[in-house]
Amino acid sequence: MVELFSRWSAGLSKTSKTTFGRLANLLGATEITHNTWDELEALLIQADLGLETASEVLDSLQRFVRTSGLTRANELQSALRIELRKRLETPPALEWTAQPSIILMVGVNGSGKTTTMAKLGQRFVAEGKTVLFGAADTFRAAAVDQLQVWGNRLKVDVISGAPESDPGAVAFNAIQAGVARKLDFVLIDTAGRLHTRFNLMEELKKVHRVIGKALDGAPHAVWLALDATTGQNALQQARAFKDAVNVTGVILTKLDSSARGGMAFAIQRQLGLPILFAGLGEKPEDLTPFDPDAFVSGLLGISDKE
Repeated sequence: MVELFSRWSAGLSKTSKTTFGRLANLLGATEITHNTWDELEALLIQADLGLETASEVLDSLQRFVRTSGLTRANELQSALRIELRKRLETPPALEWTAQPSIILMVGVNGSGKTTTMAKLGQRFVAEGKTVLFGAADTFRAAAVDQLQVWGNRLKVDVISGAPESDPGAVAFNAIQAGVARKLDFVLIDTAGRLHTRFNLMEELKKVHRVIGKALDGAPHAVWLALDATTGQNALQQARAFKDAVNVTGVILTKLDSSARGGMAFAIQRQLGLPILFAGLGEKPEDLTPFDPDAFVSGLLGISDKE
């Protein structure tokens, strides 16, 4: 548990030292005043919780202060921690019944989608699972090369196509290969695309349909890689991808590079999507299952014993 907290604390240090770090001054040994509430609301909004979530947290804290009779600002920290934690769901246990289980990875350009998929593959291999990569990002040669490097490292085969070939055909071939070889997982990469580009999103829908034709019930998971540094823009991305291909879970990437980690709360509130994993660094082991308790503690820069 200590090691887990240390990893989250280190990964979220940029956030806890900047936006949330101002809490130490705000929640000092002073009386709670109107300025306390105004500054706390501004801090939460700047941390990318979103206006609605920030207002809800503030209202709950104000009710708590009235009913408990608190007068000192430093007594608010534990209450804030509780309020933030209440707004994050514990991720569901990942259960895989299909063989192979098909995971479709989606996201915008630069979200870290391909790297994240490779790290997931490494995680599954370490668990003793058999894995195949489908390189359906046929418009970016570097994406195929990147997956091939990981494939060679992990001894995982990569199914790819000719440059600018039909990504749906690559996905179809990858699934057929996974079925024939009786593998545990087929992870399918897709081209990064702006969520505002209609034609590209339609192409992604087509890939999704082709996967369903290749194997009944597939894809069994659609995971969206969201760059945590994009803040509230990530919310619009998530909504667009959810509408297009029925996203079932979110992976927050580059959380260690973000000075504002609050968009996780907005994703949960407005979209109800579970956050499954978080990227806390560049090493493969830094892709870790999302832990709401460690996340909140890391944001606030406090240990789980406090």
